Amino acid sequence: MLKRMFQKRWVKFDGLSISYYNNEKEMYSKGIIPLSAISTVRVQGDNKFEVVTTQRTFVFRVEKEEERNDWISILLNALKSQSLTSQSQAVVTPEKCGYLELRGYKAKIFTVLSGNSVWLCKNEQDFKSGLGITIIPMNVANVKQVDRTVKQSFEIITPYRSFSFTAETEKEKQDWIEAVQQSIAETLSDYEVAEKIWFNESNRSCADCKAPDPDWASINLCVVICKKCAGQHRSLGPKDSKVRSLKMDASIWSNELIELFIVIGNKRANDFWAGNLQKDEELHMDSPVEKRKNFITQKYKEGKFRKTLLASLTKEELNKALCAAVVKPDVLETMALLFSGADVMCATGDPVHSTPYLLAKKAGQSLQMEFLYHNKFSDFPQHDIHSEGVLSQESSQSTFLCDFLYQAPSAASKLSSEKKLLEETNKKWCVLEGGFLSYYENDKSTTPNGTININEVICLAIHKEDFYLNTGPIFIFEIYLPSERVFLFGAETSQAQRKWTEAIAKHFVPLFAENLTEADYDLIGQLFYKDCHALDQWRKGWFAMDKSSLHFCLQMQEVQGDRMHLRRLQELTISTMVQNGEKLDVLLLVEKGRTLYIHGHTKLDFTVWHTAIEKAAGTDGNALQDQQLSKNDVPIIVNSCIAFVTQYGLGCKYIYQKNGDPLHISELLESFKKDARSFKLRAGKHQLEDVTAVLKSFLSDIDDALLTKELYPYWISALDTQDDKERIKKYGAFIRSLPGVNRATLAAIIEHLYRVQKCSEINHMNAHNLALVFSSCLFQTKGQTSEEVNVIEDLINNYVEIFEVKEDQVKQMDIENSFITKWKDTQVSQAGDLLIEVYVERKEPDCSIIIRISPVMEAEELTNDILAIKNIIPAKGDIWATFEVIENEELERPLHYKENVLEQVLQWSSLAEPGSAYLVVKRFLTADTIKHCSDRSTLGSIKEGILKIKEEPSKILSGNKFQDRYFVLRDGFLFLYKDVKSSKHDKMFSLSSVKFYRGVKKKMKPPTSWGLTAYSEKHHWHLCCDSSQTQTEWMTSIFIAQHEYDIWPPAGKERKRSITKNPKIGGLPLIPIQHEGNATLARKNIESARAELERLRLSEKCDKESVDSSLKERASMVAHCLEHKDDKLRNRPRKHRSFNCLEDTEPEAPLGQPKGHKGLKTLRKTEDRNSKATLDSDHKLPSRVIEELNVVLQRSRTLPKELQDEQISK
Repeated sequence: MLKRMFQKRWVKFDGLSISYYNNEKEMYSKGIIPLSAISTVRVQGDNKFEVVTTQRTFVFRVEKEEERNDWISILLNALKSQSLTSQSQAVVTPEKCGYLELRGYKAKIFTVLSGNSVWLCKNEQDFKSGLGITIIPMNVANVKQVDRTVKQSFEIITPYRSFSFTAETEKEKQDWIEAVQQSIAETLSDYEVAEKIWFNESNRSCADCKAPDPDWASINLCVVICKKCAGQHRSLGPKDSKVRSLKMDASIWSNELIELFIVIGNKRANDFWAGNLQKDEELHMDSPVEKRKNFITQKYKEGKFRKTLLASLTKEELNKALCAAVVKPDVLETMALLFSGADVMCATGDPVHSTPYLLAKKAGQSLQMEFLYHNKFSDFPQHDIHSEGVLSQESSQSTFLCDFLYQAPSAASKLSSEKKLLEETNKKWCVLEGGFLSYYENDKSTTPNGTININEVICLAIHKEDFYLNTGPIFIFEIYLPSERVFLFGAETSQAQRKWTEAIAKHFVPLFAENLTEADYDLIGQLFYKDCHALDQWRKGWFAMDKSSLHFCLQMQEVQGDRMHLRRLQELTISTMVQNGEKLDVLLLVEKGRTLYIHGHTKLDFTVWHTAIEKAAGTDGNALQDQQLSKNDVPIIVNSCIAFVTQYGLGCKYIYQKNGDPLHISELLESFKKDARSFKLRAGKHQLEDVTAVLKSFLSDIDDALLTKELYPYWISALDTQDDKERIKKYGAFIRSLPGVNRATLAAIIEHLYRVQKCSEINHMNAHNLALVFSSCLFQTKGQTSEEVNVIEDLINNYVEIFEVKEDQVKQMDIENSFITKWKDTQVSQAGDLLIEVYVERKEPDCSIIIRISPVMEAEELTNDILAIKNIIPAKGDIWATFEVIENEELERPLHYKENVLEQVLQWSSLAEPGSAYLVVKRFLTADTIKHCSDRSTLGSIKEGILKIKEEPSKILSGNKFQDRYFVLRDGFLFLYKDVKSSKHDKMFSLSSVKFYRGVKKKMKPPTSWGLTAYSEKHHWHLCCDSSQTQTEWMTSIFIAQHEYDIWPPAGKERKRSITKNPKIGGLPLIPIQHEGNATLARKNIESARAELERLRLSEKCDKESVDSSLKERASMVAHCLEHKDDKLRNRPRKHRSFNCLEDTEPEAPLGQPKGHKGLKTLRKTEDRNSKATLDSDHKLPSRVIEELNVVLQRSRTLPKELQDEQISK
């Protein structure tokens, strides 16, 4: 007989089960024997005892007999106590179970997810008997997919140990991951909201089936429901019932919404919704799924059991009563009116407060506002269908269509998958009658396979391209419903397709928008919109896509309809906003100053609209009119190139005669063709000669010449007219006969060339030289002739007369050219670079440097530049960083090395005292600190500890003092627990959405001198530590976790330096101020500046409106700046020095410079510190400079658009 070996284990009995471990420090057991599975405990010799279960017997041995007797006595007493109180326990059905491979075990382990724990057992029989290996609680766990050779692997990670599992299939792995994630979410959910809402006793049972402790709710119906009923409420669709969790959707539960649920409660809600419910029709908590679904549909969607007190009121009377109710505190009356059929967006008669929501807002009724807000998309039927409904029904019944159509299964079909979907299509007998589209197996069938209520259609898409099946081409259309179902049908001819779609559209498009159905639309349906007339509320509108036009009829709009030319959009962007706890995709369209926001009923219909609009707004062909156009009907590619050359090339010699890089030119043309609207030319990144070549190439390659080949002989024959005035008249007549886009584009091109030749003394591009370059482009001739050149030269020289340009516009152009070119040699970089004071290690006069910050400079560049200027070589293993210091030096934060410096500086404008903020470069981390954090992460440990917290603004039921809370940093989140023993967190901060600063403001009256401040969009949290070391550890851990250990460029990567070291940008030489020659040049510039100022003064006397006063101020500032520089240069030693930056020179120059003007850069001797002028406290960065910085940054990012807005006047 084989002798069994005893293994030493740490054994624990907690009154419910025996568990044994490798040692007393282990958190997870090697085995569990529940008391309920034990049948008896028996004594054995040699200090042993047996624990007998139905499955097996466990033998334990202790060192002393007394100890063995104690164990036996305790266990027997527990068994006896259990038998006296034993009750039949209900079998709990696990959420997920099955055999998985577990690393460290040879055999597969039976794994069970039950409630908030995962059980590991040797086999299924052990689990049924209660025997297990260990239990993994979900409140401290996380699950993630593992990238290993075995693709079916995943891990459950806890602070103490990671469990690596392998499933048999990829699908099984995904099912396990989803199930565990759901369990973790429910385990970590917050009961605070539920407890508050349960304060109303009627909310402690489900509003539909009476199940106890319901933890879900419909936030628009204001009923609290159980999990089973919540599933059926979701099937109603978000228009009828918006389902949210009381525990997991904490962000949606505002104080007003919680108060609304407490005030209304399930009892009062059911007094309305179930006012006519009979006893035998009630739903019970054990009712089957089908009965639950039917009951909830009848109760809320059909209103079968509603009170009928308001049934006699017409729609107009209901709306009038609603407007009167919302200004009073009784929200129950509002609820009854709205759910009886009143229109939540009805006209109020008040032009300012045009909706019931705005009336409630005016009256200060916060609960009414909250209720109306969550019902803004709701549309409940009236008790009685009135005459207009009868007319609609009669109209519906008058339309009858029947024919065979191809029909695909209901699916979320996309264009990419339509062909595959159509392979599954079969011909179905389709009948459109009485507002319903039914499809049958064949024309003999009496029972339909399915029926679509056409009145519920939200979108109808018609595909003009034909798709091919084995039987031949078919022409398809798609029907979208708010339930996120899509039906795809196909006709055998385009005429049949149009016949069906027209009939369907007439059913669901209302009478006031019927003009939309007259267009040759590809897409028609209902969307939610906001425009400039009412940005506070989403409204319903009807839209139709016709080629590159978007037609629409909007609610509350006096005109019958309107449209947007999509190729002329100035902006087309998609963004995501959070509404009612759900992410919502919103499309922004801007055309000629008109702004329109739209979003769909579902993700599916929004995707269809977004794709169609994006395609229609893009470049579609090689003709001029097929390009993406600006608001002045000029192709965006032309405007972008002109703007770039104007800003960076007017002073460049032979600007249009240089050849660019063919590869770069091809890449730029492709980028513009792909999406000209979003592509931006950048100084430093794109070369001037490449941009000029792109403009010439575009004009040469469009389908027809800009001046049109048809008019070519007329342009040439005009040269025969010797009289200048008569010739100019002819040119004007030819231009007026051009297509609109050609006419606008020609005006923009000739204006630009006129501007360029005005600077010909600098760039050597006079009108003749420009004509030599552009004649072949504008006429699209292979070789240029003298006649073509003469025509273009004529157009440039006579631009003012031909295009009837006003005198003040010409003056404005001269002034702008002077600013762009005359003072170029006194600037240190392209427009957009500005001077900012930066400190090294501490804020002291001797430690300040004034350095230029470009709109694209990252923190790494700034840090490296400062260290180089100060000749600081960081010690091995030290990491230096740029810090922003705010709130009168009470808070500071290290910038990530990839963070944009200027963007951060611009955010100071939101501070109470933006002038007190500054940047400082200093030592931040060491390699040892990073290694310590990395090692701790590898071992699976987390940062945790007690901190004191105070929130701003404070919430209901929370005080205004610092309170002790337990914090845990894990998986990109900072969790806040009430204390160490708490299993559920009170709050959770996402590190990606919160900025953490070292320090706490004194006005918060912190209990200690050390702490952190966390800023989000709406809240501030102040955290206090017990020591400086703790503060540093938390700040370091959070910073490293925020950036996932990417806190400095990888070893071996070349260090980023700014372009200060190489003063040449985009081919423009930058001349530094040094030596007497430059001092003379500076004096000449002073005289030029003063002359320009005098011209401005004289011009103002002649025409007060012809010159912008801001330009006079800028000229004065520049002259003042140059004069101070001249004085400085005359008085300084004439020893040659480098010119990396300007250190501690006159403060007025950098702080008083106009937008777009760059300051001077010199470097003083290190030993001459005592004689320098410094920036004192009176010269803090003023808020107006921050506003100017913002303008400059926006200009550097959206140059073409700014050009359209006449930031650079043509």
